[in-house]
Amino acid sequence: MKIAKLTLAAALLSALPFAAFAQDEEASPLTWSVAGVSDYVWRGVSQTNEDPTLQAGLTYSHDSGFYVGTWGSGVDFGPGDPSVEIDGFVGYNVDFSDSVNFDVMLNRYMYPDAGGLNFNELITKTTFADAYSLTVAYSDDFGGTDEDAWYFNAGGSWELPREFSLAAGVGYNMTDDALGDDYVDWNIGVSKSWGLFTAGLAYVGTDGSGKDMFGDLGDDRVVLTLSLGN
Repeated sequence: MKIAKLTLAAALLSALPFAAFAQDEEASPLTWSVAGVSDYVWRGVSQTNEDPTLQAGLTYSHDSGFYVGTWGSGVDFGPGDPSVEIDGFVGYNVDFSDSVNFDVMLNRYMYPDAGGLNFNELITKTTFADAYSLTVAYSDDFGGTDEDAWYFNAGGSWELPREFSLAAGVGYNMTDDALGDDYVDWNIGVSKSWGLFTAGLAYVGTDGSGKDMFGDLGDDRVVLTLSLGN
């Protein structure tokens, strides 16, 4: 979830591994990642009380485009449980053309010892020209509140000199039924890979509504990600 119940219910920038996009025939069907982040930020809001944590994911992808996987991270929504988020997901990825890719995924957010926070979310991501993306997500039980929520995000990624990459995005969270208001989140960051190792630095945050709802957890911040994976 990412938002503690009634209090606080993503490419390199410490997000869940959104699918294994089309792979070369020679590539392994398994992709994995292990990462350390200075703060687990989801849709502009800290999930770890602004503290660092470890994350890991594993995805199996079939040549047909179907994939299944899991991803986990430490979380801290305040005193008591949960301390861990474990996601399970299944999806399908397809190229509509040489320049348009479509991915649809059903993700289950799970919080051991805090099952009332568990919920499902249907997420679609359309990528254009390998650089621009549009994500639409919907849940009918956001954060275990039995309320609807929508999420829309437009993003882009670009190659920079010296093999650096730039990524940016802005999202709109329609959570008024579940959380009492809608808010905007945004991110911009740079990254660089050396073989299996990637380092990224991002500046993320929310608008005034996000800061009003989440306080310091929705403030603007810099997030460092160090990851290892294929």
